[in-house]
Parts: sequence; C-alpha cells; structure tokens
Amino acid sequence: MRKPVSCGATMIAAAMCICQNAYASEVETEADSSAICLHDIEVSANRAVRTTPVAFTNISAEEIKAANTGRDLPFIINSSPSIVVTGDAGNGIGYSGIRVRGTDASRINVTANGVPINDSESHRVYWVNMPDLASSLRDVQIQRGAGTSTNGAGAFGASINMLTDAPSLERYAGVDVSYGSFNSNRETVKVGSGLFGDHWSVDARFSHIGSDGYIDRAFSRLWSYQGQLAYRADNTLLRLLAFGGHEKTYMAWDYASKKQMEKFGRRYNPCGEYTASDGSTAYYSDQCDNFTQHHIQLLLNQGLGQYLRLNAALHYTKGDGYYDQYKTDRTLEEYGLDNFTNADGQTIKKSDLIRLKFNDNDFGGAMLNLNYRRGRIDATFGTAANWFVGRHFGKVKWVRNYIGAIDPLQEYYNNNGHKFDFNVFGRADVSIWNGIAAYADMQYRHIHYTIGGVSDNFDWNTGTMAALDIHRDYNFFNPKLGLTYLNGAHRAFASWSVAHKEPVRDNFTDADPQHYPVAERLFDYELGYSYDCRLFSLSANLYYMDYKDQLVVTGQLSDTGNPLSVNVPDSYRMGIELQGALRPADWFDWQINATLSRNRIRNFVEYIYEDEWTNPISIDCGETPIAVSP
Repeated sequence: MRKPVSCGATMIAAAMCICQNAYASEVETEADSSAICLHDIEVSANRAVRTTPVAFTNISAEEIKAANTGRDLPFIINSSPSIVVTGDAGNGIGYSGIRVRGTDASRINVTANGVPINDSESHRVYWVNMPDLASSLRDVQIQRGAGTSTNGAGAFGASINMLTDAPSLERYAGVDVSYGSFNSNRETVKVGSGLFGDHWSVDARFSHIGSDGYIDRAFSRLWSYQGQLAYRADNTLLRLLAFGGHEKTYMAWDYASKKQMEKFGRRYNPCGEYTASDGSTAYYSDQCDNFTQHHIQLLLNQGLGQYLRLNAALHYTKGDGYYDQYKTDRTLEEYGLDNFTNADGQTIKKSDLIRLKFNDNDFGGAMLNLNYRRGRIDATFGTAANWFVGRHFGKVKWVRNYIGAIDPLQEYYNNNGHKFDFNVFGRADVSIWNGIAAYADMQYRHIHYTIGGVSDNFDWNTGTMAALDIHRDYNFFNPKLGLTYLNGAHRAFASWSVAHKEPVRDNFTDADPQHYPVAERLFDYELGYSYDCRLFSLSANLYYMDYKDQLVVTGQLSDTGNPLSVNVPDSYRMGIELQGALRPADWFDWQINATLSRNRIRNFVEYIYEDEWTNPISIDCGETPIAVSP
C-alpha cells in the first residue's frame, strides 16, 4: 500500500523575468474587449458562479503562483476547505494524494479546460505525470459535493476544474528557479510570442523538478512541457494545446510500521529492501516508477450572435510506462516459472525476483457545449463521448539463483480494458424574483466497460493466473436541483443532487468473480450561507452525503499494496465547513477554514469467507467509522 508521509520542505525561490512590450499599444484595446468575452465562453461549461447552489472555492493565478515552489498541485490547493493531502516522498514532490470530505482521489472529478484528466480505469489523477502544471494554470475551481454536471469520472466528493493559461497578447520570456530542503529544485522557462499577424500567438513552457525526498531514497526526477498555438478573430478563439511530462520516482508507497520507525527512524523506506548474498541488508537501486504522459487538446470557443456561445473540443491522451520492483521470497509458480533444484539437491519453489509491470493507455474523445444567456436565463446544453484502451502486462526480469530456461523479460500476465463513456446534460439557472434564482441540472451518462485476458492474481485452485472476462454496462441519471438567494454581500443556497459512480478496475481485478462490486449512488444535500464585503468574509456550509453501496476500504491489501474495497449498503458523510477571511489592506489577506465531519457505515456486517468463498462467518459491527476519513 502506498503509505504517504506529510512533511514540509521549505523552498527558496528566485525569479528572473524579461518582458517585451512592443505590441502593448496595438493590442491593449483588443485585450480589454475580447478577453472578457472569451473568458465567459470558456467557463460556462462546468464552472459554478454565485447563483449556482454549490459549495465552491476559486483559486486565482496569483494565489497559485505564490504557493508554487515545484510541489504537486494538491499541495498548492491544500488550504482550501475539507482538503487533506499526502505525499509518498514526504515533501510534496513525486506521488501525491488528495482527499476532499474524506473521499479519495478516485472520487474527485478533475478536468483541464473541461477535458477529463482522471484515468478511465482507476479514476485517479497521477499528478506526478504532469509536473509543474501549476505554472501553466490561470485558475482552479474546487466544487465540493456532487457539483455541476461535468465530463469524465463521477464526482463523489468533489470536482477540480482547471483552466490553462490564456494565449498571450504581449511578448514575454521568463525563468523561475527554486531550491530548498532535500535538494528539492525547480527550473521553469516560459516564453510567448505575443500577438502576430493580427490573429496568432504561441506560448511554451519547459520545466524540470528534482528532489531527494524526505523519505529515504524517495527521489523524483521530473520533466514537463506545455505548448499552445492560438488563433483569434472577432468572437472566435481556436487553440491547439499540448502538455505532459515524464517522471522517474523511487518507490515510497509501502508501509513503515511504528516498530520499524522506532528502530530505523521516521525516514525509513522498506521499498526495494532485500538480503544480499553475504547476509547484509541491501536496496534495489532501480525500484522506480517510470511513466510518460502526453495530453493534446483542440479547443474552439465561438460566439454565435449576442446570446449564444459554443464550446467544442477534441482531445487525446497517451500514457505509457512501467514500474520496476524487487520482490522477495516469491512463489515461482505465480510467475509461470518452474521449480528448480539447486546444487544441494533441494527443490526451490520460492526465490527473489524482479518484475516489471506495464501500462500502455490511449484515451480520446470529443465534447460540445452550447450556452444561452439572455436576461434572467442562463442555460447550457452539453454532450461528450470518450473512448479508452488500456493494456496491462507484466514481465519477469530476473530470478535469483534460477536454474532452468527463462526467457528474457518473460511475460506472466496480460489483459486489456476497453471503455466507452457518453453523457448528455442540460442545465438552467433562472432568476425568479427579488434575488432568488432557481437551478436545475439533468445529466444522463452511459458507460460500457470490458476487461479481457489474465490478471496478475494467481488462482491456486486452477494453478493459473486468474482469467478476466468482464462486461459491464451502466446507465445513470443524475438530477440536481437548487435555489440561491443573493442580496448584496449576502449569499444563501440550498440544493439536492444525485450522483452515480461505476467501480474502478481494481474493484474487479482484485475481487473474486462471485463477489464483483456494483455501482454506487449518492444523494447530496447542501445548505450554505456567506457574507462577503471589502474588509472581511464569512461562510458556513452544511452537507449530508447519503450513499447506497459505497465502496469502502476494508484494511486488506492487494499483492501490489493497494487497499481492497467492498460495497456497503448504507453509509453517509456529513459535516459543516466554516471559512473566514480578513482583508484590511490590499497587500494583506488572512484566511482560515475548518471542517467538522462525521463519516459512518450504518449497520455494517462483515463477512469472513473460508472454504472457497462458501459458508461465510458474519460479524455485526453496528455503526462504524469509514476508514481513512477525518
């Protein structure tokens, strides 16, 4: 299991900026007139505004820049309400995790310019694959709860909507350099052409981030890029955007028990540990995760007259990589290897080995949103279709003292996942009377998901790797209703939302065929109030999230260390989120927030299976806390 440790690493930043303003006088008027219009087009699809009955937080480019020292984005936004972040390496660089209202990353919908970022099978976002993305963001909106209808994985705790930098109107060039604890460093170069030929602009960023990590050997070597070619004319903005990166990180996701930390210290990392031939403790130097990911987006923002606006996108994501792992005392049969006889005549059934586990993913799709805004009505219609192909396979790289025939990089499992995801939604925000606005959002979502091949789990009953033949179709209807009251600095809202979520890949591959998971359902009730004036702001939000068949972790771990989950019939998350800010001067902004929550499973009955998954022993646990929740 990936066991993150939180530890701050102080970064000292120095920045050098060179700007050329040759075009400033020529484009100043256009910037003032068209940027506002184009901004409205872009954010209408999945963004919440004051009249939307949703609990949300906006984080501006200035706030992101002030907190950006090279750490992953979860550590940059971690001061937002109800957020808890962790980092495997202990200093926020490398593998990072985020939870909102106690829900894990697989339940947080993440988009960039409205395009889904969550992995289609695991539903997770691996921020380490997009290092220094924060340097290319213009703002981030975090919606807590079910939120508005969006593309990609269902929002079961929150959604994070990111907008990348707008095309430059002026030429610029800049370099940011940071250095801090544990040899943590970041080097970022950004350049922009400004407007040329009356319509065109080009922007680019290149970044390197490195760190030795707080945890032993938990180093990170990260490279990333972003490039943007933009064309603008009248009320049109067309952008070709590419961003991505390559990461190499030493594993630090295994448990370090309390006894181990007492013996070896808080920075102890058991990953890659083995006993050498001379009996000494050694660590495998290549116990690393290696992955490359590229995102390509073609984005069209078009005004269609005075009241109608169009958002359209084509997108493609390519991910490819593997991790290299030393495993001690493994049964050879599990890896398709024969037992062997050593020089002493002993039959060897177990040995140390090195395995490689590969992912090769393709994800693409299209989306379209049409927004109508006139008078008291603000309505949006949207649809999207996405496809995904994921190839998973494993190979044996080396076996200690093995005697017998072994093919180089012998494959021991191979399976493919195919997924098609389609959704259509309609949303309307209507001002009714005297500051009161009504909100309705209806979404239909269809998912077709198949997995075929053999998994990395060995079936001891058949003596082979477990076969996978999974075909699932899901049809979800997700309505959302709410009211908002606005009166000057006052804002109050109430809402009711329904959300559904399909199981992730591991829920199938790590379960026995007799107990495959089912889809989850959420009823989300929200009630909020805020007061915002020039000097200070205060807000409180009450939420009650009622789940049916929520998948919760049991404490059991898979062979790769991932937590296993089971459906529980009835559970809930409830709490109050409190926020305050004080702004006595333009240069001073003090913010504080707190969340008090209760996360429980109602009438939980645990079943312990023995004798080939028959005759289970049941244990009535009553109402019990949901694991890994505040």
